[in-house]
Amino acid sequence: MNHSEIVSFLWGVADLIRDTFKRGKYQDVILPLTVLRRVDCVLVPTKEQVLATAAKYSGKLENPEPLLRKAAGFAFYNTSRYDFEKLLADAPNLAANLRNYLAGFSPNMREVFEKFDFDNTIAKLHDAGLLFKVLERFKAVNLHPDRVPNPMMGTIFEELIRKFNEALNENPGEHFTPRDVVHLMVDLLLAGDEERIQGAGVIRTVYDPCCGSGGMLTIAKEHILGSGDRPGINPQADIHLFGQEVNPETWAVTKSDMLMLHPDGHDADHIAFGSTLSKDGHARRHFDYLITNPPYGKDWKGDQEAVEQEHGKGDSGRFGAGLPRISDGQLLFLQHMLFHMKPVTEGGARVAIIMNGSPLFTGDAGSGESEIRRWILENDWLEALVALPEQLFYNTGIATYVWVLTNRKAPERKGKVQLIDATSFWAPMRKSLGDKRREIPPEKAAEILTLLDAFKEGEHNRIYPTTHFGYRKITVERPLRLNFQAMHDRIARLDEESAFRNLAVSKKKDPSAKEAEEAAGRVQQDAIRKMLATLPATRFMDRKTFLKAFKAATKAEHFSVPAPIQKAILSALSERDETAEICRDKDGHPEPDPELRDTENVPLSESIESYFAREVAPHVPEAWINTGIQDRKDGQVGKVGYEINFNRYFYKYTPPRPLEEIEADIRAIEKDIVQLLREI
Repeated sequence: MNHSEIVSFLWGVADLIRDTFKRGKYQDVILPLTVLRRVDCVLVPTKEQVLATAAKYSGKLENPEPLLRKAAGFAFYNTSRYDFEKLLADAPNLAANLRNYLAGFSPNMREVFEKFDFDNTIAKLHDAGLLFKVLERFKAVNLHPDRVPNPMMGTIFEELIRKFNEALNENPGEHFTPRDVVHLMVDLLLAGDEERIQGAGVIRTVYDPCCGSGGMLTIAKEHILGSGDRPGINPQADIHLFGQEVNPETWAVTKSDMLMLHPDGHDADHIAFGSTLSKDGHARRHFDYLITNPPYGKDWKGDQEAVEQEHGKGDSGRFGAGLPRISDGQLLFLQHMLFHMKPVTEGGARVAIIMNGSPLFTGDAGSGESEIRRWILENDWLEALVALPEQLFYNTGIATYVWVLTNRKAPERKGKVQLIDATSFWAPMRKSLGDKRREIPPEKAAEILTLLDAFKEGEHNRIYPTTHFGYRKITVERPLRLNFQAMHDRIARLDEESAFRNLAVSKKKDPSAKEAEEAAGRVQQDAIRKMLATLPATRFMDRKTFLKAFKAATKAEHFSVPAPIQKAILSALSERDETAEICRDKDGHPEPDPELRDTENVPLSESIESYFAREVAPHVPEAWINTGIQDRKDGQVGKVGYEINFNRYFYKYTPPRPLEEIEADIRAIEKDIVQLLREI
């Protein structure tokens, strides 16, 4: 059977359990039993040797595990006398025997079934009288790696997970990435590193912090070692896989698969469980190659406390560059990966991560997202950005981008970033899978890799210095101009000023004292209104002149006005007026008008002064730059920001159709409408 036939066969178990399990719970039965059947097929050939070894050394050795592993030929074993054949031969005691079978597994495989919460599923199947029927169905399919190789099994697991999540109406692409996309990402990750990987005694590590069902890790290993008819870079290389997964069922699938990949099980021991953001499962390690597909637009509220503590460590922590908005953690995973790169002194590292468009441009200068981009570009880690076709994923048709990063750029790439527009490099799928209607076949992937390797400008290629994506956001001020007039309607606006209203508000708790204080405040308010009514009704075009008249009035009334109340009066009696004189501070400097305040983004490649003289001064001669707003890192005027508006660099202008053609179309439509009306 091919992988599609096996998936259909396994999914057919749903017909047996649909009355007992809701659609969203099918995975509780199908996933663990798929793993159990595969493990059973693997262990059957060495079952007798394992039982004999267990009997021989029972009670004689403190730790017989190494001998049992050797007898099994894998990093796991089972010392129970049962297998699928014997379990089904004793139907009346099936539930008890199945539990005995599970208890006979080595600790590393028992942990897998504990993550599935399989004991609870056994009880439900037994109570519903379905346990025998379900196990009998699974016995009918041979999942031994000789019949179903690990790459095919990975695809089967991913297809099942997609079906489960569709049944739950959840994100069906959350735990894995389409294989065509993974193959391209791995090729991009390894591009140019062939010589580094070739040779005798080569040891390399590959890490995925959101490893899902482990597809990216296993495919990366296959690309290096070779698989089937695909030649590898170095079949003799020693490749160690590392990962972390937060979903328990998906982690269990990955762990079990890794236990079967290598006799000593070292890869399986490197798959950590838990949230990568809050609990780094590989805190002290650094890796040669890092690759992942983090969740898009998923909040990190559950990890917030731990992430903020890590951010507080600054450069010594994983998130020292900045924190993105709480609603999207993609850039946290990217920071985490860059933190785990092998330093250049140890050979350096390469990173490939696929994200949606948000991390490219979301966030203004000084924001967490912008600061993270700044950190990456100023450290010259971003090598290339590849825009992929839409409709590649099972759960979404949105645009995605592969970021290729490294801390050991080739000399010709230093200080530069390559943008590749691969949005047209796709072929239609014969049959759509969810939102996935397109794929990247090998020949299209090869074209993308050719563009990366060529590293020269072209229709699908742009090359820019890292500073091209940076800008300095300056604040442009314009002078405040106000007129003043003690008119009745403006005096009435005093009641809208909080400082004036608060004169008649008391915070005293004693009722009588409160009432007395508020009454005194109202008297003071009336006195202020009367005093203002004595001012000339003239419209003052200069604040300085108005203040002289105001002070004369207060002196004549023997009235003292506190500074907050004077500010409230000036606010109520003033209106913006372009013909009025500029309001100035005590040193004679123009005061800025907050309502006329504007910002300008000045490219880092240009001086602020020349930009201002060319773009601002000719249009607003009175404007000036607010030098008090400075960047927190370099202390210069304005805040530094970085963004990569990818589409801008590949925009192609399409001229509108000639007016004559449009008019002809309109006349034709009008003619059709008239004809239809006649027929009616």
